[in-house]
Amino acid sequence: MTTNTTAPTASARESAERDLAAMPASERVRARIHASGRRFNANDNISEFIREGEAAELQSEVEAKMREVLRSLVIDTESDHNTQDTAKRVAKMYLNEVFRGRYVAQPPVTEFPNVEHLNELMIVGPITIRSACSHHFCPIIGRIWVGVMPNQHSNLIGLSKYARLAEWVMSRPQIQEEAVTMLANLLQEKIQPDGLAVVMEADHFCMHWRGVKDMDSKMINSVMRGSFLKDANLRREFLSLIDSKKR
Repeated sequence: MTTNTTAPTASARESAERDLAAMPASERVRARIHASGRRFNANDNISEFIREGEAAELQSEVEAKMREVLRSLVIDTESDHNTQDTAKRVAKMYLNEVFRGRYVAQPPVTEFPNVEHLNELMIVGPITIRSACSHHFCPIIGRIWVGVMPNQHSNLIGLSKYARLAEWVMSRPQIQEEAVTMLANLLQEKIQPDGLAVVMEADHFCMHWRGVKDMDSKMINSVMRGSFLKDANLRREFLSLIDSKKR
């Protein structure tokens, strides 16, 4: 018994491509992700699956569906001058601003060798970040501090690149605990330090604006790697220094 391992014919491939082209952009992107076996959670970056021109198509799709949401909320967008363009504005905001980190590639980061063999604590922050809760799409506004203990083999990155990478990771719907871990993983990969610490303090509007409506509560969490995890004195020094900047 033989197994047919013949590759799809050119006509079959062309037919599949025509079928894909006839789909809405969101379905085309979804089909590519499914074919790759990758996940596409709210806080995942899917830019590699979006082809030229499809971001604009996605925005148009979201706009059309947002009009239906407004209709279901019984808002007269035809007569109400304040909401006539709301669907368009919301679609643009989601794709190009608040969830931009899902749809664009990682910003370029130039890495420099540690020529001077720096091995002292470096702290970057506070970096202002803006994100959104994936449960309610309510804003998360906060600050991040990054501590780095480099070694002679570490890569160094420019100061502004910490902020750019943080913005890229945070501009997605997510929960704070996962966002901090994702940023720490990215920085660990880029810098390869002996130790890495990331602390985030944020206001969650899903608590301020709805639910318990508590305006004073914040969430603070941290990720400690390498020497920050093993050396209590180093961890204490880092936390003490950033605490002095909060006052």
